[in-house]
Amino acid sequence: GYRGTGADVTARKQAEDRVQYLATRDALTGLPNRALLGDRAAQAILAAARSRGMLAVLLIDVDRFKLVNDSLGHRAGDALLRAVAERLCNTLRRDDTLARLGGDEFVLLWDGLKAAQDAALVAQRVQAILQRPFTLEGRALNVTASIGVAIYPEDGRDFSELLKNADTALYDAKEAGRNVFRFFSPALHTRAVERLALESDLRGALARGEL
Repeated sequence: GYRGTGADVTARKQAEDRVQYLATRDALTGLPNRALLGDRAAQAILAAARSRGMLAVLLIDVDRFKLVNDSLGHRAGDALLRAVAERLCNTLRRDDTLARLGGDEFVLLWDGLKAAQDAALVAQRVQAILQRPFTLEGRALNVTASIGVAIYPEDGRDFSELLKNADTALYDAKEAGRNVFRFFSPALHTRAVERLALESDLRGALARGEL
């Protein structure tokens, strides 16, 4: 014969799954967070390297989001971010990864590119999706998005470099106006370095009373 004990571990298993989910998901939108995004990006880059393919990293910023928060309140701002996430998720490919970095910034990983210019079509599609009015608390709200694009392997060999370069391109898109997308280029990196050096020099001159 034998003796044994039994216990229902369903609740504990559910709690563990919930903890794992929260560790990899954005609390507001349910999208992958930075940690899960980095893991998926590493896998996508590895697959692209093996197939000698291309991968696009699109950094998406909701234009004038601060105005929504300031005028309608943070609850409306949070509702808008959830609506943006839901709309994009419902219209993108199943295998694509859309993540929220924080604030009003989203990242889209798009693989299977045949040419870098295909990423322009993706950016235009994202902008068209977001241009349709959102309804928040009974009122229509129109938003646009600025997008920075970096391409693997041309603009970076790892996700950290690709994201940094996409951010540089996004800064250029914001300077060009709303509802604009820009591709990263080495010239943008040079300008960013020069801009940072100039800002540092100006702060130092101000502290030394040289202005």
